[in-house]
Amino acid sequence: MTIKKILAVFITLLCCCIWQTVQAHGVDDDTQAFLSGNSGIAFGPFLYIGAKHMLTGYDHLLFLVGVIFFLYRTKEILLYVSFFTIGHSTTLLLGVLADMSVNAYLIDAIIALSIVYKGFDNLGGFKRFFGTQPNTKAAVLIFGLFHGFGLATKLQEFKFDRDGLVANLIGFNIGVEIGQFIALALVLSLIAVWRKKRSFLKFSTLTNTLLMAAGFALLGYQLTGYFLYR
Repeated sequence: MTIKKILAVFITLLCCCIWQTVQAHGVDDDTQAFLSGNSGIAFGPFLYIGAKHMLTGYDHLLFLVGVIFFLYRTKEILLYVSFFTIGHSTTLLLGVLADMSVNAYLIDAIIALSIVYKGFDNLGGFKRFFGTQPNTKAAVLIFGLFHGFGLATKLQEFKFDRDGLVANLIGFNIGVEIGQFIALALVLSLIAVWRKKRSFLKFSTLTNTLLMAAGFALLGYQLTGYFLYR
């Protein structure tokens, strides 16, 4: 595959993510019907829903693309993804089990800011404009907590049966991790090939600028929703 084709595929996928950010936490009718009508333990279906949600959860994926964009060593990738996983798994479980209520638009707005932050960080914005560099591992963990609250908030919109809730949440969370693994494997494969080309660093600025644009698009949508529908 030529570098032009690789770049075209990568930017096309990123633009699709920008286009779909307004539906980042959308839940289809079939899933809504199942969540609202389910009773008892349904580990398998919840696992499937979790994986599906992550694979179509463009806000989560955009943030992770930013996180791994300049990570070259497998150890570093696993470390950062682990911080994100610990963060969102913790608040996902606690948020639903403790019935912690957070405004969906506001939490999604913070998630949008996490995308803007990562694109800005990848562009060297903090060092250039503020002369400092935030602790990237701590930032990934903290934003992971907010991403988990986003998932928990969406689940709490459905008044599903509390019987078997823990098992179902564990299934959902495992599904999220499976979806995350599949998505990252695809993105890493594409980036790994692109990194061997001279154009990687040249077009990295454009890619991370588009990443920030996606974050701002989602931020604007969520804040508009907050002020109109709160």
